[in-house]
Amino acid sequence: MNKAFVKETDTDDADEDDVAAPALPVGSKNYMTPAGYAQLDAEFNQLWKVERPKLVETISWAASNGDRSENGDYIYGKKRLREVDRRIRFLSKRLEHAEVVDPATREDTDQVFFGATVTVADQDGNEATYAIVGIDEADAGRGRIAWISPMARALLKAREGDSVSVQTPEGRREVEIVEVRYQAIV
Repeated sequence: MNKAFVKETDTDDADEDDVAAPALPVGSKNYMTPAGYAQLDAEFNQLWKVERPKLVETISWAASNGDRSENGDYIYGKKRLREVDRRIRFLSKRLEHAEVVDPATREDTDQVFFGATVTVADQDGNEATYAIVGIDEADAGRGRIAWISPMARALLKAREGDSVSVQTPEGRREVEIVEVRYQAIV
C-alpha cells in the first residue's frame, strides 16, 4: 500500500484538548486559586522551557542518523513531542482564560463563594470539610471540590446554618452548613 494512505499514528490527536481534564461550562470563566494558577503555570513553563527543547534536540539528532522509518528515537520523540505540544496548548488556553480569585483576601462572610472552605454535617452528624476550587485543582481525596461539582453548586450562595439538598450517586441527601471560612488554599 502506498504510504500516502497510511496514518503515522494510531490516534488523530492534532486538535483535541486534554481528554482527561473536565471541560469548562460554556460561557463561564475559568476560576482558579493563586496556588492552582501557580501549579499550572509551573507545569507550562517546565514543558515549554525544559522538556520541549530537549525533545526537539533529540529528534534532530535522531533524524540526522538517516532512515527514520525504523529509528526508535525519532519515532518515540515525535510521538512524545505531539503529546507535549497538545498539553502545552491545553495549559495555555486554561491559563489565558484564568480568573484568579484569592480566598485569603475575601472579606469575612458566612456566605459560600468560590474559594470558601466549608464544613458540612449530614443527617447522621458526620462532618466533612470541602474547599471550593477551580476544576484543574480539584482533588476529592484532599477535600478540594471543583466549583462546578454537584456538591459545590448546592453550597454556593448558601450561608452558615442553611441546609442544602445535594444529589449524590446514593440519592438525594441533605447537609447543613456548619462553618464557612476563607483562607489561602495551598
